[in-house]
Amino acid sequence: MVPIQPSPPAKPRPRDDQLGFGQYFTDHMFVAHYQEGKGWDQGQIMPYGPFALDPASSVLHYGQALFEGIKAFSQKDGGIAIFRPHFNAERLRLGAQRLCLPPVPDATFVDGVKALVKKDANWMPKSRGTSLYIRPTLIGTEAFLGVRPSAEAMFFVILSPVGPYYNAGNDSISIWIEKEDLRAAPGGLGHTKAGANYAASIRAAQRAKSRGCSQVLWTDSTHNFVEEVGTMNLFFRINDKVLTPALNGSILGGGTRACCIEILKEGGVLVEERAISLLEIREAWSKGELLEVFGTGTAAVISPVDTLVNETEVWTLPKGFGTTARFLFDEITGMQYGDKADRFQWLVNV
Repeated sequence: MVPIQPSPPAKPRPRDDQLGFGQYFTDHMFVAHYQEGKGWDQGQIMPYGPFALDPASSVLHYGQALFEGIKAFSQKDGGIAIFRPHFNAERLRLGAQRLCLPPVPDATFVDGVKALVKKDANWMPKSRGTSLYIRPTLIGTEAFLGVRPSAEAMFFVILSPVGPYYNAGNDSISIWIEKEDLRAAPGGLGHTKAGANYAASIRAAQRAKSRGCSQVLWTDSTHNFVEEVGTMNLFFRINDKVLTPALNGSILGGGTRACCIEILKEGGVLVEERAISLLEIREAWSKGELLEVFGTGTAAVISPVDTLVNETEVWTLPKGFGTTARFLFDEITGMQYGDKADRFQWLVNV
């Protein structure tokens, strides 16, 4: 049983149609602490509020920070289910190894998430397209100046009721093909959800928006091969096969990406995980063989792409969901909201 501190006065809760994404936070958070030689404490649920961090904490100077993104969904029977929390617990542990942070035990991660969602269940939005977004975060907290692993750490979880990630809901987006900045390099942090990855992406995202694009299509260190789009993994449908970049060490292995691959293979669709060049994509587009492009991620689930833009060209595709993207979106969201059988055992009931 996770200890719970006395509750604060409840905050006003927004209507489902007011939510947006990541603008509101629930009444409580889960917090656990680590000390070298002692390990992790049990953790506890406490009122949502600011942390007191020493100004010399390693996270503030050396960027020792990781996070995850999970969603919980209201079910038809009135219950709440969390989508694949064990996947995110494992990915956080792998990222912790890369950043030399203490791995969070699966029980601490999953039990803390479940207890917090249960405590703040009255914040769960009910409308289709809404969910309770879960943000587990791991940071180094030891106060020192020197580049070495932190001997102290904090793991915390906050909740945010959310609507669609993009203001336009699930409409298709345009993406800017980035050939100046890099999201990640071989041997770096690209395969982790390190906070530093997102700080490094902001400049290119601003550049994309200045050109009328919603997101950035990141390329590899040679700028010849596609990697990710914005905060999502990327899929291409060329004729009767679906391609997605292989996890090469600089690409984040997304949970929604894994779901899509499993669902497509179950249905007999040819899926290739490999290096994909911009030249291959352009040639397929020019021949009319590039039928769909879409991004996948926890926040938006499936985001169809209708335009790819670079300095000299615009590659256009039909707007809205193609048949593959629509099928995957319906399958995944159907399982998340309990409309379809959870045949892969992805849901964890609260």
